[in-house]
Amino acid sequence: MQTLTKAQKARIAIRTIKTISDALALRGSYKPSGKSGQTLADGLKMLSPEIYGSMNDPRIIELKGLEYVYERLPKGIEQCNRIILTAQEEFEDTSFEVIIPPKRRRISYRVSEKEICFVITRGLSEIYDLLTHITFLNIEAEKIYNQMKGGDGNYTREWLELEKIVNGTKKLKGDTLDKAIWNLSILLGRKFHDTRETYDYLEKYATGNKDDHLLFRVIYGLGKRFEDENKSRDDELLISFTPSLRDIIGNQSYSKKWAHDIKRKLCELKLENRPMHIISANMHSVVNLLYGYAATQKSCDKNTEEDIYRFINKIREESKMIKEFAVKHGLYEIPDTSGTQIDCQIIDASLMGPVTFHPKLNFSFKEIEEKKPVLIVMDYAFGTQAFEAMDELLGPFEKGDVAKKMNVKSISVMGKAGILPGKKGDIMLATAHVFEGTSDNYMVDNHLKKEDFEDSVNVYEGPIVTVFGTSLQNRDLLERFQTTSWRAVGLEMEGGHYQRAISSAIIRGHISNQVKTHYAYYASDNPLESGQTLASGGMGEEGIKPTYMITKIILTKIFALPRARKTVKKHENHI
Repeated sequence: MQTLTKAQKARIAIRTIKTISDALALRGSYKPSGKSGQTLADGLKMLSPEIYGSMNDPRIIELKGLEYVYERLPKGIEQCNRIILTAQEEFEDTSFEVIIPPKRRRISYRVSEKEICFVITRGLSEIYDLLTHITFLNIEAEKIYNQMKGGDGNYTREWLELEKIVNGTKKLKGDTLDKAIWNLSILLGRKFHDTRETYDYLEKYATGNKDDHLLFRVIYGLGKRFEDENKSRDDELLISFTPSLRDIIGNQSYSKKWAHDIKRKLCELKLENRPMHIISANMHSVVNLLYGYAATQKSCDKNTEEDIYRFINKIREESKMIKEFAVKHGLYEIPDTSGTQIDCQIIDASLMGPVTFHPKLNFSFKEIEEKKPVLIVMDYAFGTQAFEAMDELLGPFEKGDVAKKMNVKSISVMGKAGILPGKKGDIMLATAHVFEGTSDNYMVDNHLKKEDFEDSVNVYEGPIVTVFGTSLQNRDLLERFQTTSWRAVGLEMEGGHYQRAISSAIIRGHISNQVKTHYAYYASDNPLESGQTLASGGMGEEGIKPTYMITKIILTKIFALPRARKTVKKHENHI
């Protein structure tokens, strides 16, 4: 019998997770304690993602993974035994509490104390993301349950102390809090400082009103729910998918409305015939670079800063002033009303005539004045949603029975990604997008090159892996992509889906095959390095330089100032 490598086992695990998730969504419901749920959990355990750390160790409760998941799921989910995934519902006029997680723009409603409803508007990737997070929580809940009682079948002293804290009304401080954290550390199988660190991290989300000591409440809620499930089948955790959700999967209904709103605005502004440049990025970097210097002219202490990245850092708190100035000089904001959670900006460059740019921006005023380009800046999509959004956006304008093609000149994707050969803050340029777990590969004619970038930042050029989900990063599989002839330099969730949509639009004749593409990513994490995974936290100020360097070069390409490229030091891929 052939022995599989760890990387091959990881690929099988990913394929299993995806297949089971698709099947469960079509079936309509499942219980994590049932056969299908256990198969999903076994696949996750086999994969053993980096972000879930010590998930496979039955003696230790994984805390960094818990932090990561808690920030992306609604508060109180640890108590719920009924979770419903549905399409858009009319909940606005109900008494249900709306809950939006701190670091994932997904909408959920607390229907009752033990029931939460997720509104799925971002496609299959959102379903995969939710199911893997819920599976992880259930694995940890079982481990907590196994730690609740000693060999004699009675509750441990640590569990009884935890129960007192959760059911009490007294806020713990000083020595009393340290003692409580010490008891919790024993229950979790963790060092005191590990538990204290997670306690402090989660406490920033406490809002009072019996919401203090969040880590205590989350651990107790997970263990108690699993215990109730073992006492009664009626209390078993059940995940359900409504028929309305199953009907819209793959139909792109939210993206259709989103793209229609953008095209309608373009027509209202009489911009539909102008050359268009689509940029997938955040909602601040393009606006800050184009308008930040002129908007803060009166702030002499800021505008004397010659280094453009330090200047951007100084004006970050002036977003309101910059936005007000930008609106007067060509910026039109289109907040999302479709449910996609993708906001959009339209920038009419012909109205930027009087705008003074930062001295370090070498934009061609002649290009702006003669061609009058229009920028369409769309916020980050989520996984497979990137295909749906771009596919609909690149489709023709529909005016009655007449279809008019978009005059798209370039498509730029600036995102954050995990890097394989480098570190946080480095930059990656895609030469291809390789789908993880499938044979789908897309070559990229990337008009961004290493020599376009300053030598103060490491730039890596090569294939980028489009992964099934950020929470499914596996060390062995990623090392295979990096060290074999793939020579991959990074991983992300959207690039391959964008490229699919672009290729589709070219094949269908919706856009010209001469459209220029720009793909650049800044490294938000290195999943192969301890302490640099996504669970280790965000980038903060260190993300400013790579983000704005990429934005600056994309805008320079769009505004096409002819100039000789300077030769800079090239950084090897170290493969």
